[in-house]
Amino acid sequence: MRGPHNIWRVIRTGATFERTGAMRVALEAMNAPPSLRVAARVLGWPFKWLGLKGDTNLPPVTRALTALGPAYIKFGQILSTRPDVVGSELATQLRVLQDKLPPFPTDQAKAAVARELEMPVETLFSAFSEPVAAASIAQVHRATLAESGQDVAVKVLRPNIERAFRKDIDAFYLIAWLVEALAPSARRLRPNDVVEHFEGVVLRELDLRIEAAAAGEYAANTVGDEGFFVPPVEWFLCSKNVMTLAWAEGIPFGEVDQIEAAGHDRVALAANTLQMFLRHALRDGYFHADMHQGNLKVGPTGDIVTVDFGIMGRLDEYTRRVYAEILMGFIRKDYRRVAEVHFEAGYVPADRDVDEFAQALRSVGEPIFGMDASRISMARLLAYLFDVTEQFGMETRTELILLQRTMVVVEGVARSLDPHINIWEVARPVVEDYITRNVGPKALINDMIKTALVLARFGPRLPQLAEAALLAQTNPKPEPKPTLWRDRLLFAGIGLAVGALVFLLAELI
Repeated sequence: MRGPHNIWRVIRTGATFERTGAMRVALEAMNAPPSLRVAARVLGWPFKWLGLKGDTNLPPVTRALTALGPAYIKFGQILSTRPDVVGSELATQLRVLQDKLPPFPTDQAKAAVARELEMPVETLFSAFSEPVAAASIAQVHRATLAESGQDVAVKVLRPNIERAFRKDIDAFYLIAWLVEALAPSARRLRPNDVVEHFEGVVLRELDLRIEAAAAGEYAANTVGDEGFFVPPVEWFLCSKNVMTLAWAEGIPFGEVDQIEAAGHDRVALAANTLQMFLRHALRDGYFHADMHQGNLKVGPTGDIVTVDFGIMGRLDEYTRRVYAEILMGFIRKDYRRVAEVHFEAGYVPADRDVDEFAQALRSVGEPIFGMDASRISMARLLAYLFDVTEQFGMETRTELILLQRTMVVVEGVARSLDPHINIWEVARPVVEDYITRNVGPKALINDMIKTALVLARFGPRLPQLAEAALLAQTNPKPEPKPTLWRDRLLFAGIGLAVGALVFLLAELI
């Protein structure tokens, strides 16, 4: 669908940004080159009268995106996870972007459910409410299962939402192309890559089976976490356009007065929220990446209840260890170790000076740790840390940016419950527990065992490898490479030997 017919959408977008004042704010936040700023104003100003007015009570960029509709709202939400692209200040504004839109008729929702689940709604549910929440992509209804009487939440995609999103995404690609064409220096912002990232995220969210799978995986990982609850998925009532979860009763985290009136311990709740997030990120490498107050509830027994699993974050095992060591280094004020971890992980080029980097890290940590406990911010430290590492040539790492963004949100949620929370003291036991289990002699043995298990998979292939090596020696080819098979055979044999030794050590320990 990309082509000239998208020009109208681009004009409307530019006109709306110009009319709301968002154009100047966005270009300044992204530190756009002068040529791009001039081109944007020249192209936008004549069509300003065509732009949408939007809600004048909102900040300029938020106002423009909200006026332009669902795809733009979602684009803004995705950009809020990329402060490396839009800057920290604008990313903060976009995090509070309202995702509340007028609901579509319940009759349409029921028709979609019946079509997707291939049964009449009345057969599946004894009750099906009006929308209880409506967002840019879908809306939620409370329903009661006819068979069991259990209350559930039924999420239904908006009619024709995928087609509408694809049209706007095409316009986004055209805008990205124009940015790169008009201002080659702006290519450092990688506009095309940003749109491609957005397209991938949105297309996943437009398939509710993927969100259901995310909820199922998250629930399986956290099933043993006392005081934390993920609503189970009703798999037989899920499809591409419909997702059904058990109904999660509770008080929204934003209703602090109601939480206190219900007798819940706000201080403990704040600490548990932060610790649960860190535990999931470090222990599981899979965390809820949109833990704002609207997606968190306090259950009747004081449990933390999470909903909306459209945006989840992953960290591989090595990145988790690096992140934990960085946090622990700052907790202990061991800036030299924090610097070494960055070099060991390859985050900072090897040609930079580790002592100078450690000194720069001290300039990050000391002012923060000199603050009153209620003002010590892990989120602020991570933001400063990324500024310093960028100066030393660290390349952008999307997974760490998403982690930082979520940390900012979670810290804000915790402080809304307990303004005097000491973030670092609360985080310390979780980080120390992870370090104890995953860094040191015990972790080394576990790593060697895992390596041996991987190498042991070559065991059944050893006879074939040996035979192939002998045949290569007997019937050499014009350009034989005998060392290749010998190395493989030697590697596999050493692997098995190391595996046996490690298993023996493990038994002895």
